[in-house]
Amino acid sequence: MLFQNKTVFITGASRGIGKAIALRLAAEGANIVIASKSTEENPKLGGTIFSAAKEIENVGGKALPIQCDIRFEEQIENAVNQAISTFGGIDILVNNASAISLTPTLQTESKRFDLMHDINVRGTFLVSKHCIPHLAKSNQAHILTLSPPVNLDVKWLYGHVAYTMSKYNMTMMALAFAEEFKKIPIASNTLWPRTTIATAAVKNLLGGDALMQMSRKPEILADAAFYILQQEPKNCSGNNFIDDEVLKTAGITDLEKYAVTPNQPLFPDMFLD
Repeated sequence: MLFQNKTVFITGASRGIGKAIALRLAAEGANIVIASKSTEENPKLGGTIFSAAKEIENVGGKALPIQCDIRFEEQIENAVNQAISTFGGIDILVNNASAISLTPTLQTESKRFDLMHDINVRGTFLVSKHCIPHLAKSNQAHILTLSPPVNLDVKWLYGHVAYTMSKYNMTMMALAFAEEFKKIPIASNTLWPRTTIATAAVKNLLGGDALMQMSRKPEILADAAFYILQQEPKNCSGNNFIDDEVLKTAGITDLEKYAVTPNQPLFPDMFLD
């Protein structure tokens, strides 16, 4: 039980990648703070903070579901305060919540631009800011941000520059935190998938069922996160991790179990050459 009595604050943990990470750490004894918006299930998305909490408890973890829209600082402060009141501290922060709109400049509405920057950039910054004073008290302090390496190849810019900017901002924050808080130490790293991941976003926004069949399951990111977050903070910070490379380091080379459709071609994710 490597994460026994450790408290993990995860944004966007009611479904998809965030929930998969929550379940993996909960199975190792972690307390999970589910800081997400969903209290009523959307049929296209599935999952609420309450259904996620039940799954977490079923695998042996403790769950604290909190309705939290990270666009609003008062809701972030409330969620952090509830986490401290319930579990006594925060050891790990997973910045997972994110908005996506893959639209070129002229088709990007201002409300979509604002949504991505309010959640991906401002939200990630403020959640981190309010968690860091509590992370500083932990002997296993980690921030893990789900964002890609900064790749300035123009092909990742011109078709969806608003989204790309928001995700690169998340990465720049993660690298900044690694340097700013290394003496404490608080580890800060990013994690990104090699292939598309079978989530509601992929199905509903990117490629439907066809792309889902060419994707890997969220559990590959959960297992990669599990490996990263057990490392000593002072020895594991400032990295842009890719999921399959992390697993290779951990001695896991057979990745077929993560494929939605085994022995089929996989679709590469964005931002990686």
